[in-house]
Amino acid sequence: CSSLRALLLLRMTNANASNGAATATEELLTAEEQRDALRIARHTLVQRVAHHTTPTEADLSKEGIKLTPALRSLRGVFVTLEKGPRHQLCGCIGYVKGRAPLFQSIIENAVNAAVDDDRFKPVEATELGEIFIEISVMTPLVVCQSVDEIKVGEHGLLIEKGYHSGLLLPQVATEEGWDRDTFLSSTCRKAGLPRDAWHTGGCVIKRFSAQVFGEDTKH
Repeated sequence: CSSLRALLLLRMTNANASNGAATATEELLTAEEQRDALRIARHTLVQRVAHHTTPTEADLSKEGIKLTPALRSLRGVFVTLEKGPRHQLCGCIGYVKGRAPLFQSIIENAVNAAVDDDRFKPVEATELGEIFIEISVMTPLVVCQSVDEIKVGEHGLLIEKGYHSGLLLPQVATEEGWDRDTFLSSTCRKAGLPRDAWHTGGCVIKRFSAQVFGEDTKH
């Protein structure tokens, strides 16, 4: 992606929830589950943008999508929308923590990224064929006792101080070619804090990993 992703703030929802049999997990999605997660996001995008509806669990079943225990687990997830051959960012919204079964969170954030990311114009039906979808399924947040724990390319960061918070997904640092200090400074910038706030005290630094996968071609 271009540096635009690195310079824009991701909308975050820090909410906990319990829902029936759903449980928090760090289990990786299988290749088939990844394909179904992307199908859920694509089906949601088309239904919301072209038909002004949102798919239900029954709708997903009709599409032949199997909601496995992993797709029903409580996981944080971000849905990213990119447009055109240059993969220009046009929407990215997610939940930092699991607040609903994963498939439902994918539905909600596919809608949010398409029509409720106020940094961009809502996606239009004529643009659907130009949109690529990427999903980042997050592991639980871990408070860093030392910045030495942070592995660039493996970890994403959430930095909090008072009412300020900022998050960058793991792939951002890799795409931008950042070292650890630049990654920390850029996350502080996301939070609206001075770039050196991460080592001047008072910040809570949390790391996480993400399983990132996306569509190979536009639709």
